Amino acid sequence: MGLSAADMIVSLLAGYLCGTIPFGLLFSRWAGLGDIRSIGSGNIGATNVLRTGNRKVAALTLLCDALKGTLPALVLGWLYGPQGAVLGGLAAFFGHLFPLWLGFKGGKGVATSIGVLFGLYWPLGVIFIAVWGVVAGLSRISSLSALTASVVSPLAAWFLGRSDLVLPAAIMGCAVFLTHRANIRRLLNGDEPRIGKSKAA
Repeated sequence: MGLSAADMIVSLLAGYLCGTIPFGLLFSRWAGLGDIRSIGSGNIGATNVLRTGNRKVAALTLLCDALKGTLPALVLGWLYGPQGAVLGGLAAFFGHLFPLWLGFKGGKGVATSIGVLFGLYWPLGVIFIAVWGVVAGLSRISSLSALTASVVSPLAAWFLGRSDLVLPAAIMGCAVFLTHRANIRRLLNGDEPRIGKSKAA
């Protein structure tokens, strides 16, 4: 039995609002690092927070950006079942990308997509991180690692027998590619910075 219209609205709204919490911006300000949007790429994600040189704040941002994808998927899944989990998780992901409070200019979505995958089916989250780690170890390029893992995720869902999660994983993967357009151009030009080197991303 599918969700009622009211349940769908609740799932989407709750997930979106959770996703819009700008942890990178809030933590950076609380740590006295200023407005994170004024440095590097100008987005609110953990990668840009790391450009401040404060690894602890960047790590906390990464964790919380992931959790704001995991928690809506888990809670709404508990309340409304698998459909609620998917709707809430995707809404949180897009809330991170397009937060109402920041003029719809958010992060690039990698951490939050990982969090959503963990909330929907934790092996997919593990696979994403594993692929990211392997590619990062070989290439030392963060964006390439994220893009590769985003491609693998829907394929992994299929091979693991979770065909119901292929589309959600693919939607997030496509969105991650769109948010990494500048990175992709630099990858094609051969001038994308490697991990440990600073450059707007």
